[in-house]
Amino acid sequence: GLGASTLASCNDFLDREPITNVTPEAYFTTVDQVGAYVINYYSYLQNSRQQSLYHDKNWRSGMTLNDNNTDNLFSQTGDLDYFAGEKQVPSGKNFQTYTSRARVWNWLLEQILPKEEAGSIQGDKSILSHYIGEAYFFRALAYYQALVRYGDFPIIDEVLPDDQAILKELSQRAPRNEVARFILKDLDTAISRLKDQGFQNNQRINKQTAQLLKSRVALFEATFEKYHKGTGRVPGDDTWPGKDMEYNQGKTFDIAGEINFFLTEAMSAAKAVADHCTLTGNSHQMNPVLGQTSGWNPYFDMFSQEDLSSISEVLLWKQYNLSIGYTHDAAYILSAGGDQLGLSRSYITSFLMKNGLPYYADGSGYKGDLSVSMEKEGRDERLQLFVFGEEDIVRSDPADPAVAKNNEVVILDTIPLVTSSVELQDFTGYRPRKYYNYDYDQYKSNTIICTTGAVVFRAAEAYLNYIEACYEKNGSLDNDAAGYWKAIRRRAGVSEDYELTIANTNLDKEANVVSGTVYGDLAVFSGDQKVDATLYNIRRERRCELMAEGLRYMDLMRWRAMDQMISTPYHIEGFKLWGSMQHWYDNEDGTSQLVYGMDNPKANVSDPAISPYLRPYEKNNNNLAKDGYRWAMAHYLEPYRIQDMDITSGGGSIENSPIYQNPYWPTEPNMPPLK
Repeated sequence: GLGASTLASCNDFLDREPITNVTPEAYFTTVDQVGAYVINYYSYLQNSRQQSLYHDKNWRSGMTLNDNNTDNLFSQTGDLDYFAGEKQVPSGKNFQTYTSRARVWNWLLEQILPKEEAGSIQGDKSILSHYIGEAYFFRALAYYQALVRYGDFPIIDEVLPDDQAILKELSQRAPRNEVARFILKDLDTAISRLKDQGFQNNQRINKQTAQLLKSRVALFEATFEKYHKGTGRVPGDDTWPGKDMEYNQGKTFDIAGEINFFLTEAMSAAKAVADHCTLTGNSHQMNPVLGQTSGWNPYFDMFSQEDLSSISEVLLWKQYNLSIGYTHDAAYILSAGGDQLGLSRSYITSFLMKNGLPYYADGSGYKGDLSVSMEKEGRDERLQLFVFGEEDIVRSDPADPAVAKNNEVVILDTIPLVTSSVELQDFTGYRPRKYYNYDYDQYKSNTIICTTGAVVFRAAEAYLNYIEACYEKNGSLDNDAAGYWKAIRRRAGVSEDYELTIANTNLDKEANVVSGTVYGDLAVFSGDQKVDATLYNIRRERRCELMAEGLRYMDLMRWRAMDQMISTPYHIEGFKLWGSMQHWYDNEDGTSQLVYGMDNPKANVSDPAISPYLRPYEKNNNNLAKDGYRWAMAHYLEPYRIQDMDITSGGGSIENSPIYQNPYWPTEPNMPPLK
């Protein structure tokens, strides 16, 4: 596991001698040595945007930030180069990040597989096989991260000699469907070797983790090929740049067949996970009472308790331990303020009412948005549980002086901290409560002492992957898909009647395009077309369930859901500041703490003349996103950097490189997209 004992043994191992300085003959003589090598690279567990899938002591609010710069969540410190139109082709090199990660595993497999066959490694052979399965998993993950960012990518499954001719040949970009098939093949090998969930308290990769990643990869590739076909990003397109490369001559592509293959694989792998695991229960209690620091709702606890090893839904998690200084500070940050981040109004409005109706439907029972707590009333319990409202409990631990003072819970009646200039500012007025913890010991001082576990993979995603893949493949839902969807909604406290939701869905209201500006759910669209109401509601379910788990950006990319922003700006909105809530910021003398005016350097909120809703990027003129988010066709894939091409050109011009540039990106450094 990743707990104290394993970390200690791992550190002992690292203290002996770096792996690169140890000759393979002198090393890898025991199973434990193989396991120690593998666990050294668990930091490679990142999402498709190279963000850690763990809490981290430098990450402040932790995994909450994994959805940053999507239509779900925004932060003051977000990287806006894409959305402000400032992304350029870098001059340096980058794709070696992924080839070097693959090399870690290619090297290990070259050392270990012959020794496994010869039986020369001492220890439990089944554990050795498991650790080798982990290596295949990590190689697959490295290629998946490259696939998401670059599409077509060189497949290298051996350690390369230092030979320019061989380097050039093996830098040939394989068509993306071939890369995806290679990833699935590695994952199949991993699945055949890995032990079931429960191995080392689920702090090491297991069979179900690999099956979930397989379903994720297959669904990603199927939907990317479907929705990007004809853009030059899919092999076989007339404008696909790979068609001009000599090494691709003679290849033909049955993309419809590939899509069907990947959807079938996604369903099969997702079903294996969904049928193996049970969803964590929901007690339907939305807040703790005095003295309850945990145990009041298992669904909430899944993201905020220290030990996740016994939770069926959690396939892989990371443990923290204060005694060895292995901690984070997510609970403290979320208890004190918003960490300069916030959820979007678009995200909040996507949640259904408990009766299954969208908030705007006749008879929904929607109360309005004059306060955040009012907005949450009668809604999907995921909104109630995982987003703070003014009437929610923020302190319930009797050990907390704020609670002990009056022997009663403390209500979070001072949020949102939108006028604060400090680092704890609430950026949109909607503060996440996922990953929060009510144990006073987790945040009693402004120090990094939190030890709540971090969920890395969980089975609910498999339910959602199956539902989406089934509908994309068949145009209808089979009994398994229907059962999984009802289970997800039942746990969320929402009516299981998804047909009622579909019948009452208005895609125009979900998209919320007003006067040439987009405010709503980008996933209403794939390309320039609205999807049907059933598929939209499958996407809605995914959005509501997987908040802050690092999947939203990847989803928007594979659905080609950003096209709206090419011609139409996307304006990020928060809560309804200008209304009854504006008076929360009145001083005793009747003056207001709210200052606005794009030309006012002291402005701390947006102008009510622009919108009654807070627009966090539109407080003043010096913000890159003050005119809304924009997009370019090129942005669906990263540009290959110029040095990458130069290195593999054999010393000639970059036109001689086997690496071709991605669609709509130029081959000159520091230049913007062509389209």
